[in-house]
Parts: sequence; structure tokens; C-alpha cells
Amino acid sequence: MALTVNLYYTGQNGSAHKFAREMIDQGIVAAIKAEPGNLKYDYFTPYDDPETLLLIDSWADQDALDAHHASPMMKQLAALRDKYDLHMRVERYVSSEWGNDGDQRLTRR
Repeated sequence: MALTVNLYYTGQNGSAHKFAREMIDQGIVAAIKAEPGNLKYDYFTPYDDPETLLLIDSWADQDALDAHHASPMMKQLAALRDKYDLHMRVERYVSSEWGNDGDQRLTRR
């Protein structure tokens, strides 16, 4: 059962995007993606809020997410978040297997 955490980083004057660029340029994103149990670590911009950046962060299970939270990268990430004065909102989801054929019928693959 995978865990997905949506993190919304909001700043001013493009600071959320500068944060993501520095995360990528410093190799932090690549290191997180290489961690055991990481399934997804991708940034997106909501079309109606250019000062917010959405991170979709998925993990195989709670143990993998806990190990990530205990990693040295979290200190680097927190320092960059402070540098760019970002505020966060978090949503957490637990995935499940497809519950019925109705869900699959509505998706396009």
C-alpha cells in the first residue's frame, strides 16, 4: 500500500520555483528519487496559482517514508525551504488497489 504526500510550497516573487531549481541543481531531488521505496518525486505548478509549487511525493510504505524523513537530505531541504521563506500545506493519501471495475472504466491508459 503506497503513501502519497502532496506538499504545496507557497512563496512570493517566484521563490517556490527558485527553491525547486536549487533542489534539482544541488542533486537533492536525484538523491531522493534514488532512495529505497521512492515511487515519485515530481514538482508541478497549479495553473491558477503561479506562486505555489506542488510536490507529489510517493513512497512504497511508511517505513520508506520514515527512512526518508530521517535522512540527511531533510536538513538540506529544510534549510532551502527557510532560505526561500516558503509556507507549506500537506495532504496525505494512502493508495489502494482498484476497488471495482467502475473506477477502471473511467480512466484512460
